Amino acid sequence: MTATAPVTAPPAPSSLWRHRDFMTLWTGQTLSETGSAVSTLAIPLIAVSVLNASTFSVSMLQAAGMAAYLVVALPAGVIVDRMRKRRLMVACNLIRAAAMGTIPLAFLAGELTMTQMWLVAALCGICSVFFEVAYQCYLPAVVRSDQLLDANGKLSTTYSVAQVAGIGLGGGLVAAFGAARTVLIDASSFVVSALSLLLIRRSEPEPTVPQGPRPRLRDDISAGLAFAFRHPVLRKIVAASATLNVFSQVIYALSVIYLVRVLRLTPAEVAVQLALGTAGGIAGGLASGRLARRIGTARIIWVSLLGLGWTMLLVPLAEPGWSVAFYTFGMTGFAALCAIYNAAQISYRQQMCPPELLGRLTAGVRWIVWGALPVGAVLGGVLGTWLGVRETLVVAAVGVWASGLWVYFSPLRHMRDFSPPRLEPITQS
Repeated sequence: MTATAPVTAPPAPSSLWRHRDFMTLWTGQTLSETGSAVSTLAIPLIAVSVLNASTFSVSMLQAAGMAAYLVVALPAGVIVDRMRKRRLMVACNLIRAAAMGTIPLAFLAGELTMTQMWLVAALCGICSVFFEVAYQCYLPAVVRSDQLLDANGKLSTTYSVAQVAGIGLGGGLVAAFGAARTVLIDASSFVVSALSLLLIRRSEPEPTVPQGPRPRLRDDISAGLAFAFRHPVLRKIVAASATLNVFSQVIYALSVIYLVRVLRLTPAEVAVQLALGTAGGIAGGLASGRLARRIGTARIIWVSLLGLGWTMLLVPLAEPGWSVAFYTFGMTGFAALCAIYNAAQISYRQQMCPPELLGRLTAGVRWIVWGALPVGAVLGGVLGTWLGVRETLVVAAVGVWASGLWVYFSPLRHMRDFSPPRLEPITQS
């Protein structure tokens, strides 16, 4: 029998704008994030205006979704490493679509309850954890290693664009069709995202199966965390990300109070300020690839934090009147910082971690840095009550800037670029 040579994929285009598979992936995820932003507005409105839910019941909707990041993130990494990522992502999208679709159906049947809303939020939260871990592990199978930073930069714009477009779109749809029917947009977006994944031509490598008896779940989970904490750079990146999340959440927790009670803005003006702030994330995400090539793919990690983090000190300088612009410039700079930093540090993690461990590492890192968010929210409330809103914003702004010191005082300070990773051939499906 004559052996046939394996079929390899044609070289990936040098520009991601001409990379069919990446553009398909990016488009599907952008539409999905936009649909989720629509539901961010519609779901609480259903609870308040349709079900007359209490303040506690409405807050539990957010808690039900976020709890998944603390409860299932670590085992999710183990499962992602053992499975085909694209198959798992498609399944998560279809489950989320079905779950969200039950809300308008129950509403039309007159059977919608807060219990159902909580269950849907929890189920969608669990699927989101699995999807996001798999998503970061799947990207290296779609683009070349030297394209990862540019790809992550473009993907980081997705959230910012979705927040601007999705919330605005959601407001119009809720006014036209009602909040419950508007949730169908989110359900449909998950189906579109699943279809986009199925249209990607490149196949991913087979999951690595360990030789001998399969390790215990606890040992598999600890392997990802151990890799992060033993790595001289990754442990500093995790510390910087957690610190950034704590102090940024302090600012977010007090932003609306600051804008309304201190700067005396109207609700419409508050919405404009929040939308303008996300513009920095769009610009930063799109520019991250070019900036990294000019400054250095490793150096940009600490340069983004220390070079843009100071802009947050402008936020507490704002006063009623024209100097509200200080808040706008500060939050715009912060959004750009987050987009550039996240694209760079995620790309570093994807290149430095062995592929068979990437899911567990990603899940472990997300468990730590997302776990910092509720700490920041509580800290914002405590300090805001004790010190005052403006004074707390000063403390938080210094904390955001100082988070960059973790990575500055690390081996990254002496590196310009990542070490070239070992490239694996990508087979054509």
